[in-house]
Amino acid sequence: MSFARATVSRVLEAIDEEQDVSKVEKRVIEVDTYHSFFWRILKTHGYLVGLPRALSILTPPAEAIALSAIRNDYPAASKLTDAQRAEKVEREEQERSRLAVDEGQVCFDLFAKLVTQLLEGSDRLRRLVSTRYPYIILDEFQDTSAEQWAVVKALGTHSILLALADPEQRIFDFIGADPERLNHFKARFAPAETDLRTDNHRSKGSDIALFGNDILTGKFSQEKYTGVAFCGYQSNANQAYTTLITQTVQARARLVKMKIKDWSLAVLVPTKTMTRTVSGAFRVSYGNIPPIDHSASIDMEGPILAAEIIAYLLEQNEAARHFDMLVDLLCNFYQGRGGNTPGKGHMTEAARLRTAADKWKQCLLAGKTPPKNSIVNAASEVGTATRALMLTGDPDKDWVAVRAVVEANPCPRMRAVADEVRNVRLLERGTQLRQGLAQDWRDNGAYRNALAIVRQSFVREHFSSASKVETGIIVMNMHKAKGKQFDEVIIFEGWPLRKKRQVVANPNRIVRSNVIDQNVSQARQNLRVSVTRAKLRTTIVTPADDICVLLRPA
Repeated sequence: MSFARATVSRVLEAIDEEQDVSKVEKRVIEVDTYHSFFWRILKTHGYLVGLPRALSILTPPAEAIALSAIRNDYPAASKLTDAQRAEKVEREEQERSRLAVDEGQVCFDLFAKLVTQLLEGSDRLRRLVSTRYPYIILDEFQDTSAEQWAVVKALGTHSILLALADPEQRIFDFIGADPERLNHFKARFAPAETDLRTDNHRSKGSDIALFGNDILTGKFSQEKYTGVAFCGYQSNANQAYTTLITQTVQARARLVKMKIKDWSLAVLVPTKTMTRTVSGAFRVSYGNIPPIDHSASIDMEGPILAAEIIAYLLEQNEAARHFDMLVDLLCNFYQGRGGNTPGKGHMTEAARLRTAADKWKQCLLAGKTPPKNSIVNAASEVGTATRALMLTGDPDKDWVAVRAVVEANPCPRMRAVADEVRNVRLLERGTQLRQGLAQDWRDNGAYRNALAIVRQSFVREHFSSASKVETGIIVMNMHKAKGKQFDEVIIFEGWPLRKKRQVVANPNRIVRSNVIDQNVSQARQNLRVSVTRAKLRTTIVTPADDICVLLRPA
């Protein structure tokens, strides 16, 4: 079991290529994510803890929509009192439980909790699982949450567990990883221990791993490290992005020249905001450098909800029903695009859309022309324009055609949808979404079920163990790089903002405000993990006049 689907894919590929494992043995090895493993148990046995027989997954975007009203009752997380925070958590948990028990919609956060109830409540079920899985290997064990640890303890009653863990790569404290987790395992199971810290299969022949280890102590053992490069820039946006783009183009040229098949280059940044900013910078040309082809690994609530809007427009439903559903999907988009932290502006926008839609329909019922300045006028215009399209049955071309209609509308809400949906890359050849839409067209001569197909495709994508390892240039925040590997890595951080030569803000830094404090150990671990994702070379791009504090000798 592993946390990341990319890891699952890489392990399956390695097993397939391993000559010392027979075909018979390969057939009885299963490699999966924690979520997928837990879901199989829940689907089969969930009724034992009060769930309906028919279960469905409440995806993160749908969960964000379902909890948005509760979350909107409270101020921003940084302004919550302890009492408000506790009350908010309790209300959210109650609503998640209600959705699971009453409606059979189970969100990911409940998987481990419910599986724990099942396994702790039935020794027969524990034995059944262990009969099928007598040996269970736990990847990245140091990052297991309290709920996942409870499941592991139950599995260890009858199965033999092998925990693979590096305490220096624990970067998920913010979601419940405990620095004592390895000690918990030792106390519970008294395991035999094998030390693999000197093994380096990823970046052999370089000092990348050594440099990563030195970051943890702040004591640098060498003047130079083979495979590690540093590049400074002056503290302003133009020079920062010019430097980053130059380094990216040079790295891409190196990999192409080496003729590495399916090469990969990761651009890692400290914050989610910076992921979008860098992706935006790569989409435009700089002087003689054309836009850089890349993918961005961002939170997917917004793109998924935007994709649902495009999918519904593909269906070209008749006008009255089309308008109501399109407005509902637009409201969902604004309620859910912020994920666990919905913005007040987005919630207000959703409420305004619903109010405007009600007035629009009242005008039509009264035989009056709806006001042209209504904020839902764009929904009507886009619906009319997409119904007029001559679709071809080629999902890729038709998707782009519908997106172009949405993008061309002057309404900023529609442009926001078009911008978000550009981050969806499920229409590549061979994907289930593309195949599902193509089959829908062949069966009906139209996309009658496009919305349902898109929703199901995102669920399947989450559980897919056949996802491709990332190739090309990928932009992501440093946390998302955990468990992955790339041929080269570029780590790019933000710069200080100055007024009258004094630093007034220092956003988007590897270390918050670029100052050593009591929380710096987590930043050291994050940087170490990011540095060691590279097989050939890591380049760190930092302000020349205020270099990352972790690169200065302690």
